[in-house]
Amino acid sequence: QVQLVESGGGLVQAGGSLRLSCAASGRAFSSYVMGWFRQAPGKEREFVAGISSIGGNPRTANSVKGRFTISRDNAKNTVHLQMNSLKPEDTAVYYCAARMSWSVSASASASEYAYWGQGTQVTVSS
Repeated sequence: QVQLVESGGGLVQAGGSLRLSCAASGRAFSSYVMGWFRQAPGKEREFVAGISSIGGNPRTANSVKGRFTISRDNAKNTVHLQMNSLKPEDTAVYYCAARMSWSVSASASASEYAYWGQGTQVTVSS
């Protein structure tokens, strides 16, 4: 089992940057595929980015491609989401998620992730 705690959210102007972090506690962090999801008011939770257990094959949603980057540090049990060129439509609660898997790619389906953090609010003003 793994516990996840996100940090780094906040209020930023359009065009700005934020770096979200997710700290994991528990065993065998390197056995987990990690993902970032977000949920805006009145909308469904959507996939933002994911990375395999060993850090390969990072993937991002088309809506954030070229602006967001996911990375992980297995030695520090952390995963990060670097968000650049933020837009008002990026405003949402961002969640870190974990799935125990040796898959070389990260699933974009929220239902495949068993563990979730409490979320961190990101607000982008225009």
